[in-house]
Amino acid sequence: MSEDIEKKLETIPKAIFFDEKEDRFFILDQTKLPVEEVIEEQKDLNQVYDSIYMLKVRGAPAIGIAGAYGLLISLKEHIDKPLDEFIKIVEQNAEYLNSSRPTAVNLSWALNKLSKIAKNFPKSSSSKELYKAIRDEAIAIHKSDIKTCREIGENGAELIKEGFGVLTLCNAGALATGGIGTALAPMYVAWSKGVRFKAYSSETRPLLQGARITCWELNKFGVDTTMIADSVSSYLMKLGKVDMIVVGADRVANNGDTANKIGTLSLAVNAKHYGIPFYIACPYSTIDVDTKTGDGIVVEERGAQELIYIKGQQIAPKDIKVFNPAFDVTDNSLISGFITEKGIIRAPYDFSKSAKSE
Repeated sequence: MSEDIEKKLETIPKAIFFDEKEDRFFILDQTKLPVEEVIEEQKDLNQVYDSIYMLKVRGAPAIGIAGAYGLLISLKEHIDKPLDEFIKIVEQNAEYLNSSRPTAVNLSWALNKLSKIAKNFPKSSSSKELYKAIRDEAIAIHKSDIKTCREIGENGAELIKEGFGVLTLCNAGALATGGIGTALAPMYVAWSKGVRFKAYSSETRPLLQGARITCWELNKFGVDTTMIADSVSSYLMKLGKVDMIVVGADRVANNGDTANKIGTLSLAVNAKHYGIPFYIACPYSTIDVDTKTGDGIVVEERGAQELIYIKGQQIAPKDIKVFNPAFDVTDNSLISGFITEKGIIRAPYDFSKSAKSE
């Protein structure tokens, strides 16, 4: 990994920061971007739940890391309790945090890893020892994601050629992960190696993560970036300005059906029509081999307020009926391949042969 990438990414505040000396957990409040850069300490379980639900921290890998640290800080006040009682608190708090964003598998993946440690911990040990074991694993999850993002970047960069137009949706960059991102990681690596291309960022309604966050990130890194309205993407493809599309994922079923930010399915269908490669960039932890197809993915539906209001400004009748799914599920037949830390995986997809459910 080029040091140039790391230096440039230092201009982008980290989505998550954990102070290992004092066990304090901080997030960048992404709802304030790009106008303000607000760092907020997370001090209790309910605050972490709200931060995840309200999208102050978002992106499947980052949500998983936040869930791990959130569970950890929720346990600090209980370390003097008997081990059996402490383990029950671990399980209860993990279950509560997991309900904040049901579609993103990394959250349940991370919380299950920590709950499994508690469940299998030696009964002769103390709550303080279990706390330390959970702490060590939470930090390990964070560090592992940093490494994984770098590997995704290196593996995907080979797909981006000089002069390409690369379209993305939502934000799957540094602010969606613990590292340099998933979908944006190949762009960062390719750009740092001197490959010059044009990035197109769809604004991603209703919460505008593509406009507010991806454009902000790519601009800070120096990538040639153009923002488009969501409804422009198919016309951009027809004009021949898009050579590939790369997006992230919140959950991948065993057969390759993929849940990602709403609007992803439309991009994939249009890409198929125009013969444009459509890639998913994600870590293996986003693959849920226990969910056989996309039909088994629970799609989160969010409140009407997100559509009726934009930044506090009412744009529709208050009493209008609203259907507001946060994600859609893209059929595996529309996906050209998965860019992972293990390489680029192409059809036919059956992740149970190589991925283990943890």
